[in-house]
Amino acid sequence: MTTKPLTGVRVLDFSKTLAGPLCTQSLADLGADVIKIEPLGLGDETRAWPPFRAEGLGAVFLSVNRNKRSLALDLKTEGGRQVAHALARQADVAIESFATGVAERLAIDAGTLRGLNERLIHCSISGFGRDGPLKDLGGYDVILQAFSGMMSLTGEEGGGYIRSPISPVDQMTGTHALTGILAALLQRQQTGIGSTVQVSLFETALALLRYNLQSFWERGEQPPRCGSTHEALCPYRAFEASDGPIMLGVANDNLWRKFCGVAGLDSIVDHPDFRSNPQRAANREATERVVQDAIATRTVAFWNDELAKMGVPCAPINTLRQVVDHPHTDASGLIVDYDHPHGGPIRSVGQPFILDGQPRLAGTPPPLHGEHTEDILRELGLSAQQIESLRAARAIA
Repeated sequence: MTTKPLTGVRVLDFSKTLAGPLCTQSLADLGADVIKIEPLGLGDETRAWPPFRAEGLGAVFLSVNRNKRSLALDLKTEGGRQVAHALARQADVAIESFATGVAERLAIDAGTLRGLNERLIHCSISGFGRDGPLKDLGGYDVILQAFSGMMSLTGEEGGGYIRSPISPVDQMTGTHALTGILAALLQRQQTGIGSTVQVSLFETALALLRYNLQSFWERGEQPPRCGSTHEALCPYRAFEASDGPIMLGVANDNLWRKFCGVAGLDSIVDHPDFRSNPQRAANREATERVVQDAIATRTVAFWNDELAKMGVPCAPINTLRQVVDHPHTDASGLIVDYDHPHGGPIRSVGQPFILDGQPRLAGTPPPLHGEHTEDILRELGLSAQQIESLRAARAIA
């Protein structure tokens, strides 16, 4: 078997819900030994978020927790903290996503853990960062979509505001945490010393708005809400074909000429109102009306096939069923299948990049709550009696 890039790296994952677990799943996919440290009781709260494959195996939990081992540990107990500290002395990375001040109270903050192990990389995920007037606020994807201004750009003018259902702030925060940790691991190769990585949902949300903010600074006013279209390009939005919706992306004048050729609109291709993109954008309503009338005469399949031949960007607006059943999805190998001992056959989205010689396999299924507690404690050198003492003290489960 080919050695994975992070083989030999041990990660203590104190995080929960989505951002942190997504980061650590990526580390695990790359070969790291990730120990998911969960509270007693229900464990990570996403275990209880429906829909369920089995008890404790909610869909969100299943999506970001493969290739990990689970340790059920109460960090509020002295015994639980002692176990966490013993693990930290042997670890390469620790990651937590508690509200400001909680990691310090639980003695798993950067100062405490890096004081035990100078090579440790400590990553802290927060809602609004560890400084500033909002540092004590919790972080939730939808709240940051609203606070950052992201939600002010969604939907149509005059319509309701729309939450992005893919939790972009959470997911990109996890990706930023991954980037920071990998950079810190490389830096440690040069210095021999670990470092502290800080990421926040607030900073991620603003970073996702980088070109929107740049447009705002140049314009000096709030951009319009554009629905599926792009304020600077036309025609560039969803249209209705005779049998369903299709997305059209005419991003320049060359593509406009090609589209008009396929759509039978040669008579207007050089019309003063439509000849160039700035003119089409200025006459958006008229442009989109002409395009919609043409699109409505043919099927999605016709437009998809004929426009693709000419290199005009377009796509059907697929359902999730349609995209997972598409032959290109199958050919990509991104969807991986595995058997969960308690959940049966499960499909999952694999790592969205490929390294030479590294098969994109599911590996081990997401763990049950506390499934590996005794194994991990034995690796620390604890005796059966010591493990039972911790259990009796409700430090472990």
